[in-house]
Amino acid sequence: MSTDGNEKYTNKYHPDFVPGTINFMLDKIDADNLENMDKQSSLKVTKDGIVLHPQPSDSPNDPLNWSRWTKILQFGLLLFITGFTAATSNDAGSVQDSMNEIYDISYDSMNTGAGVLFISIGLSTYFLGPTSSLYGRKLTYFICIVVGLIGAIWFGYAKRTSDTIWSQLFVGASEGCAEATVQLSISDMYFAHQLSTNLTMYILATSVGTYLGPLIAGFIVQYAGFRWVGWIAAIISGVLIVIMVLTQYETAFDRTKYYGKIDSSSIGNESAEGSTADKKLLDEEKSKGQKVSAHAELASSSSLNSTGNGDSEAAKGMYGTGANESRISFWKRVRLITPSPNLRGTGFKQYFNLLFLMLRVFWFPPVLLSGILWGLQDAFLTFYLTTEDDLYYYPPWNYSDTGVALMNVPCAIGAFIGCLYAGWFSDQVVFRLAKRRGGIHEAEDYLWMLITILIVDPIGLMIFAVGTDRQWSWKITYTIGLGFIGFSFGCAGDIAMSYLMSSYPEMILEGMIGVSLINNGIGCIFTFTCSPWLDVMSNTKTYAILSGLQVGACLMIIPFMKYGKSMRLWTKKYYISYIEARDGVSSGNALSS
Repeated sequence: MSTDGNEKYTNKYHPDFVPGTINFMLDKIDADNLENMDKQSSLKVTKDGIVLHPQPSDSPNDPLNWSRWTKILQFGLLLFITGFTAATSNDAGSVQDSMNEIYDISYDSMNTGAGVLFISIGLSTYFLGPTSSLYGRKLTYFICIVVGLIGAIWFGYAKRTSDTIWSQLFVGASEGCAEATVQLSISDMYFAHQLSTNLTMYILATSVGTYLGPLIAGFIVQYAGFRWVGWIAAIISGVLIVIMVLTQYETAFDRTKYYGKIDSSSIGNESAEGSTADKKLLDEEKSKGQKVSAHAELASSSSLNSTGNGDSEAAKGMYGTGANESRISFWKRVRLITPSPNLRGTGFKQYFNLLFLMLRVFWFPPVLLSGILWGLQDAFLTFYLTTEDDLYYYPPWNYSDTGVALMNVPCAIGAFIGCLYAGWFSDQVVFRLAKRRGGIHEAEDYLWMLITILIVDPIGLMIFAVGTDRQWSWKITYTIGLGFIGFSFGCAGDIAMSYLMSSYPEMILEGMIGVSLINNGIGCIFTFTCSPWLDVMSNTKTYAILSGLQVGACLMIIPFMKYGKSMRLWTKKYYISYIEARDGVSSGNALSS
């Protein structure tokens, strides 16, 4: 493959560009060719011929160029934030019995608190989105953990119904940073071909917090008292804030100043050439169902020159490639606020413009699919945790707080296996599919992995429901049943996020915000309907309906797998328009659309 042919995969203004279609690797290339290519082209690849997306600058301050250990330490801190906020958002159920017995706080009130928590997570993710873009990612993490600290202290002092509800508002808000900003930071530090593996670690951290958080809280309640669930969370939050302030690096980095911004007016998004190419692709897919050739020729060389060829001096920006740039000081790396290069004044007007602009993400079908797939897992979590709390404390089981908490262990083990499946194994599948196309990767390749969830998740839900109603052995009911459910929890989110982030790589933060709003909206609805539903229909019938919902959600991938590329092509103009409007807001220009 000609390295110049990468223009249509790296330049969103190229007439043949389709969001989510990239060249993962250069086929039939050896070490000598790679060496010659490095001398003749600005395209950067690994020693194995894997094309780097995004293309890094040569600056030592570029997070893509950070040392291995720097990335590991920063990624580890992000994973801890993810796991910790997931744990604190799921540990309230472990203190329900104690608060009901001592303060006569009803279970319905605590269920309302859980609904408030879901609303808080979604809204905090939305309202903090512009903060990450305008003032840096680190400030978002700092705000969330400080808010979580307030919620933990309030939870530790809780004595009234209002305390249990309002504390969950703050606790939920603390998880806002883990719903979208963490994924954005991951994309800041790692390349597209590393996406699935690193998202696996993120989902694993979420799973560990979700399942082991209540387990640890159960031990705390039994051996130290229910108030220590809040106190320990507050202590950890305080220590975490100090660590973040002193060690966390900002991952936001503007590469456009090294390679220059391409002016869309010099190309014309809606040019006749582009329209012809788009129509041709759609016609090919409709008539033959075939992929665009990985070796298709680009437009004329004059057109390429006008789009800002990476080899031209004009495209390298006022800072060159950054190779001669010195590393910024440690204190600049760990500063709390890193203003956007295009921030105007305090950014107050820009903030609200971005809030309005982000609502456009719901025009993109992959956002809706990912939100539904991930949201159902949260809904199922509410149901089986409610079933455990409502039944397993009483005859014939008579489990203690610790006993019920230990039921989360099979979920955690299943989630770990699911993460391996959605991470390492899916990477192998995706790379094999790309090789068959001469190195070209399509975002829908990830969706093949959902076929397993279509089978495993309904089986797990039904085994747990029927086993509970018929009092089967724990070896079947929740070792297998909850293990299968945990497996699906571990890989559904990974696959959904991998698909979305691959589809629209320059819209990761906004896409994840959209997913969070859908996800937590579904979680909130099911939280309020869960107990009445189970009371009216029993476990078996209720979980049968939930299984049907899961099957229906997984079957949604069929039109996406068949027409996904066409959907991405149809939304191309909205994608580019969104990025231009967002960047226009960042630069202080008036929002014209």
